[in-house]
Amino acid sequence: MTEGYHSISLTVEAGVASLTMRRPAALNSLSPDMMIELRDALEVVDGDPDTRVLLLSGEGRAFCAGADLSNAGPSADPTAPRDVGLVCEDYVNPLMRRLAAMKKPSIAAVNGAAAGIGCALAMHCDFVIAARSSYFMLAFARVGLIPDGGTTWLLPRLVGIMRATRMMMLGERIAAEQAAEWGLATQVCEDEDLAIQAAELARKLAAGPTKAYGLMRSAMRSGQSSDLDAAMGLERAFQREAGFTQDYAEGVRAFKEKRAANFTGA
Repeated sequence: MTEGYHSISLTVEAGVASLTMRRPAALNSLSPDMMIELRDALEVVDGDPDTRVLLLSGEGRAFCAGADLSNAGPSADPTAPRDVGLVCEDYVNPLMRRLAAMKKPSIAAVNGAAAGIGCALAMHCDFVIAARSSYFMLAFARVGLIPDGGTTWLLPRLVGIMRATRMMMLGERIAAEQAAEWGLATQVCEDEDLAIQAAELARKLAAGPTKAYGLMRSAMRSGQSSDLDAAMGLERAFQREAGFTQDYAEGVRAFKEKRAANFTGA
C-alpha cells in the first residue's frame, strides 16, 4: 500500500493500518506534498473494509516537528509576502478535516517532538501514547503566526483555556508526563516501549466494534458544539445505526453465552 508515496509509508496487518511519516532528516516536518500524501493515505485507510484502526507515528527522532516553512513562509522579497493562510486552506485544513472525520479509531505514537502542526496531528487522534522523553510544543508565536489545524478549537477543550493560552503564547515545551496530567496525552511509557504499547492498543481496538467506535467519534465531536437535547437526538440516530450492525448481534450473543465477543467490524 506504500506505492506512490515518497515521504510516508502505509502498511496494513491484522486490521491495523500503520501510517508512518518518513522525513527523519527534517524531523518529519510537514511539507505540502507530505500533507497531500497523508490525506490520501487517510482516505485509503477509511475506505478499506479490512482496516479497523489507524496507528500514526514518525520515523527517527521526532513524531513531527511542525510545518516545513521552506516553501510556505514569507517571500524572499519582504515587500511581497506570501499568503500563509493559503497553506491552511490548501493543505493543512483538508488534512485535519480528513483525520477528524475518520470512521475508525486512531492512535498517535509520539516520540521526540510533537510541535506545531505535529501537535495538532496528535491531538486529532483518539489516543495519544507518548514516549517519556517526548514533548508537545506550539511555537507559532515565535514566527509571528497563530496555531492552526484546528488547534485553537481543540486544545482549550482538551486542557482548558488557561493552559491552552500558556502553550500558544509562551511556546513552552510540555513534557510527556505533564501532557498526560493535562489531558493532552492518553498515557506515557518508556521510550523503548512505545512501539510495543502502541501496537498492543492498536490490536485491542482492531478487535473491537469498529462501526460503533466511529459513531462514538462522530457523536463526541458533534457534541462539542451542540446542546444536550441535540446530543441525545444524535445518540438516538447513531444508536439505531449501531443496533443494526452484526457486531451488536454478536455482542448480545456473547453476553448471553458468557464469553468474549468476536467482533468483525461489520
